[in-house]
Amino acid sequence: MTRVTETDNPVAEERKGAVFRLLYLFERYREYLMLAAILIVSSLTAYAIYKLTTEIRIEDVRDALSATPTSAILLSLLFTALSFAALICYDLNAIEYVRKKKLPLVSVAITSFIAYAIGNTAGFGALSAGAIRLRAYLRLGLTPEEIGKVVAFVTLAFGLGILGVTAISVLVTAPRLSALAGLDATLIRGISIVILLVMTTLLVMGRGGRRISLGLLTVRLPDSKTASQQFLVSALDMAASATALYVLIPQDAIGWPVFFAIYSTATGLGIISHVPAGIGIFEAVMVSALGAHVPVDRLLGSLLLYRLIYNVLPLLIAALALILVETRRFALVPVAAAFRQLEPRLAPALVAALSVLTGAILIFSSVTPTNDDKLVRLENYMPVPIVESAHFITSLLGLGIFIAARGLSNRLDAAWWFTLATSIAALFFANLRGVSALEASLLITLILALSMTHQRFKRPASLIHQALAPSWVAAMAVIVASAVTLLFFVYRDVDYSDSLWWEFEIADEVPRGLRAAAGLAMAASAVAIYSLLRPAKFRPKLPTGDSLEKALPIVMAQGTADANLVRMGDKQILLSDSGTCFIMYGIQGRSWVALFDPVGDEEEATELLWRFVEMAHANGARAVFYQITPALLGFCADAGLRAYKLGEAAKVSLPDFQLKGGRMSNLRHAISKAQREDLEFHVANAGAEVDAVMDELQAVSDSWLQQHDAREKTFSLGSFEPDYIRSQPVALLRQRGRIVAFATLLITDAKLEASVDLMRFLPDAPNGSMDFLFVQIIEYLRDEGFQTFNLGMAPLSGMSKRDSAPVWDRIGGVIFEHAERFYNFKGLKAYKSKFAPRWEARYIAVSGNASPVMAIMDVTVLIGGGLRGVVGK
Repeated sequence: MTRVTETDNPVAEERKGAVFRLLYLFERYREYLMLAAILIVSSLTAYAIYKLTTEIRIEDVRDALSATPTSAILLSLLFTALSFAALICYDLNAIEYVRKKKLPLVSVAITSFIAYAIGNTAGFGALSAGAIRLRAYLRLGLTPEEIGKVVAFVTLAFGLGILGVTAISVLVTAPRLSALAGLDATLIRGISIVILLVMTTLLVMGRGGRRISLGLLTVRLPDSKTASQQFLVSALDMAASATALYVLIPQDAIGWPVFFAIYSTATGLGIISHVPAGIGIFEAVMVSALGAHVPVDRLLGSLLLYRLIYNVLPLLIAALALILVETRRFALVPVAAAFRQLEPRLAPALVAALSVLTGAILIFSSVTPTNDDKLVRLENYMPVPIVESAHFITSLLGLGIFIAARGLSNRLDAAWWFTLATSIAALFFANLRGVSALEASLLITLILALSMTHQRFKRPASLIHQALAPSWVAAMAVIVASAVTLLFFVYRDVDYSDSLWWEFEIADEVPRGLRAAAGLAMAASAVAIYSLLRPAKFRPKLPTGDSLEKALPIVMAQGTADANLVRMGDKQILLSDSGTCFIMYGIQGRSWVALFDPVGDEEEATELLWRFVEMAHANGARAVFYQITPALLGFCADAGLRAYKLGEAAKVSLPDFQLKGGRMSNLRHAISKAQREDLEFHVANAGAEVDAVMDELQAVSDSWLQQHDAREKTFSLGSFEPDYIRSQPVALLRQRGRIVAFATLLITDAKLEASVDLMRFLPDAPNGSMDFLFVQIIEYLRDEGFQTFNLGMAPLSGMSKRDSAPVWDRIGGVIFEHAERFYNFKGLKAYKSKFAPRWEARYIAVSGNASPVMAIMDVTVLIGGGLRGVVGK
């Protein structure tokens, strides 16, 4: 009777295929769906702000700004400093909780300050606070798992802090809030009480660092001391940041508790919206909630001033600190010494964020009116055509500086030269049309920062071919849409007509703003269309005999055994210019997947990694590095890649391998049983000896595939291809002269490491045959002088189950514990553990904001040889 499995059932296989296809499609277009959502939210917000400010004119906002007392500005600066001090405590608490020991205070403070300064201003992609922490804390000695826990701790603490503090303030101010929101005060209080009860319950349950189960997930809660300490830090941060804005508005308009509840709600909604820096969302909530109690012109002026103090000023301070440190005059100051240690990792992101801010300010200034005194001077000394041209050109230069920030974050030399030249040109043209103090300050700071950090931007790559990722397109779209909204707000009383486009007078600023906005919209649309819709320029061909001939000597000269998988010929090869290093990779969908670390000369590896990332981006794809070692993570972080743990590789020390002790009793039993079964071990050398038994090996392989309802795999696994099989030695297991099992060996001349690839056996092979085969292989390799035996990776092994582990680790841990129906994760690790290996982490690194789930799916399709290979076995 024929055994029927799920994969033999066409209906079941089709269902599995449909589910996988749906998940695959969702993950493939997730970034674009997020982009569309951000654009929709931003458009609705812009419309809401425009309607909420119907009665307000730009002159009113200017007057309100001028009327702001100096004492209020100084108080706002003080509370901003207190807020950033509290934000630094987030990192200090997280590191102490995760690592149980402290890092240098100054280094952590610098990292945290810059992370928040950049994240609050740019707030997306490679310039997020998490990416900054990854780059800096790797340099300070934290592991990627520890950094992931720190980021998770900080993110969760911030979110819970906002929730808890807001709930308390809402509970106190419920009657006033009910009048503002039109909701029942009892309902508002009830929601706040529920939130506080849940948080209190978690705090009580977590005392002593207890674990609780949430479905399949087991979570270790922070102990009471840590939770209480962090709640106080969160309360200080939120109170200080809210007060930094509160002191700028009329003090008799609304009480601080009510204001705080509204402020924290607006902050939370801005974060949830995923709009870069929450721009527009925060302002819309504040205006809609407070507009009836605070003069809207005063409120808008206060919000603008708050953005300058809380968002712009910290980034400027960080940039100025970078410039001062680069002058080396303050090298002996402890803070400067700590900054210099972190500067190689932080400088590109800091300069890129400054470029984003400078470009945005230039864009906004192109649609706002110039000071009247400046207009008089321009009218007396500057011809109209020059003013008109300078205004239009400056707006486009601002967009160019903004777009070039992506290249700066990737350390491209072309981006450095382009931004420097564009900034100098923008400073020149801005002066021709009347530059503001803020614009001049930002441009001069950017020019100085670029000049001081030239050595950090050495990546030779074309800037033209660098397409913007969807997150950058979203940020650009939000900035341009905000500029257009600002234009219509400023000139809302103008009677728009076609004739405006052709009016050229220094005093007529409306036409200039319209032409600048139109130019920005067209240029930004062209960049967005180019980035999102352009097809890949080429698909590299599979390696020819020539490229394989160049790669094989590199493989044999180095110590990574798995590099022999290049012999399969199913992966593209990217060789370094010197021909001493290569990357093997495959392409699936929009993922360019590099397998393992670069192979060969370590000094060439970093350059080749950057080249691969740039080549993928130039073709509109995401760069993915699969099964990489911890040694490559720092370089991946510098290249804007985010790492996620995949599992652990089992490494057996061959000189230390012995069969003594109770732990090896099962293996000793397997050897004794194999000897009774007349099993014999032999190694057939590559070439003629393997050819002599090729037919028998083929029969064993075919029988094994049929028995296991399996298909041949590719990419990270070898398949039974005669040319591949004969290229390396094969370990054979015979019973009375008949081959019953075999394993292909992966070795190099360096003899630092050996591994196995294909492992196949007959259905009637004696039980324990593979145990015996592995022991014999290990002893053979030890006698041949090899140092390490690589048993391969145990997927999802070693995922963190405690502390504030990243969500990725928690999901992986759940799958490892409970997904035995789909894949024998625990069984595979248990089998490899028989040989007493040491476990070494393996990672997948993915470009910027690209989804690791999408990357994993593409890798799965590559290994399966197509979707059918994934759906079936």
